[in-house]
Amino acid sequence: MRLSIRHKLFLTLLVTTALVVATMYGFMQWSFQHGFVSFLESRQQARVERMVGQLAEVYAEEGGWGGLRRDRARWWYLMAEGRGTPEHGPRRGPVRGLDGLTLLDVDKRPLIGRPADSGQLELSPIQVDGRVVGYVGRLPGRALSDLLDIRFAERQRHAFVWIALLIGLATAALAWPLANTLVRPLRRLTEATRALAAGRFNTRVPAHAGDELGDLARDFNDLAQALERTEAARRHWMADISHELRTPLALLRAELEALQDGVRSLDAAAVAALQADVGRLHRMVDDLHQLAMTDLGAMSYRKRAVDPAGILADEVEACAGEFERKGLALSLRNGLAGSLTLQADPDRLAQLFRNLLQNSLRYSDPGGRLEITIAAADSWLQLDFTDTAPAVPAEALPQLFERFYRVEASRSRAHGGAGLGLAICRNIVEAHGGRIEARPSPLGGLCVHVELPVAP
Repeated sequence: MRLSIRHKLFLTLLVTTALVVATMYGFMQWSFQHGFVSFLESRQQARVERMVGQLAEVYAEEGGWGGLRRDRARWWYLMAEGRGTPEHGPRRGPVRGLDGLTLLDVDKRPLIGRPADSGQLELSPIQVDGRVVGYVGRLPGRALSDLLDIRFAERQRHAFVWIALLIGLATAALAWPLANTLVRPLRRLTEATRALAAGRFNTRVPAHAGDELGDLARDFNDLAQALERTEAARRHWMADISHELRTPLALLRAELEALQDGVRSLDAAAVAALQADVGRLHRMVDDLHQLAMTDLGAMSYRKRAVDPAGILADEVEACAGEFERKGLALSLRNGLAGSLTLQADPDRLAQLFRNLLQNSLRYSDPGGRLEITIAAADSWLQLDFTDTAPAVPAEALPQLFERFYRVEASRSRAHGGAGLGLAICRNIVEAHGGRIEARPSPLGGLCVHVELPVAP
């Protein structure tokens, strides 16, 4: 049978209370037997001592036990006085709690009272003028079984049973609403989790408690918010992909339709235009693939000790011709005091530098320049790619590394690219444990600052 947490919690509280009550009952019984019974034994012993004193007076007055043996009523009267109630007068019968007493002579032979073997009795000597004239014997261990006080013990047991029953009923009455109160946040979390699994990412739960359930509710809300942002980013990502792919495909289709309709002849210029459209489409698909691989962590990184300055110099040399054809100056200033080693993938590092070079080449106005500086500080390799106009607004700088983002006023789609290059750069830098950020350029354009950890 499947039990809910509410029922389990209710049963736990009930069983715990029952165990506590049972433990208390056992302790009370033990305490009663070892405390109250000991008290009765000590009280009985005190009565015996008073009886010994009275019998010593009788012996001193009469010179023996003969008179007491002949008048048994006096024996019961003395026991009544030993009980501390002489005002009640002589009693012609046993006194409860003292009827187990026996008077023995000096040779420990029973004279009056309940007959018993002297070896079974606790003997209290009766002394007159410094000599023992007899004994009062008492059977031990009968204080509770033979006394009227047993009624008190029974009343105490019955009272405790009733108290235990009342505690059990009160616990049952309080445990059920308490279990409901404690489980209510869990039920809300369960319903919210089902809503989240159904795609309702705007689901939230109250998180006002300061305990573990409150922490769980806050963590759930953070998770729901992260999933909501991820879902919004996914939808935006799909919309951007479809929009970016539509443009080169539309151009390519228009070129092909013009050729089919005879509007444009199939010559070298037409083939070159088609080739350019296909090239743009290929670059975009390749960028999408690279970005998807870095997002998934599936891009292979074969890290080894490499010289970043040498890799950067090779990439600068490879792009120098393109910069020259566009009328852009390209310079590299190496501020390293000596050789420096990074634990990195040389191919991905080269891709990072190439993307940053292409970003400046694509967006910088003709006649401008790109200055690259490389230095080291506090176990970090620092690179700055600083270009000239157009500038990027300060509020747009944090968004430059988001996929498909462009500053339409300056670095627009007309300059080419799909806005994925810097997003790929960020993934590569973070995969190497580094940092990348965009800053205003002192040359009037954009400065991309990269920090990579130096290998020990």
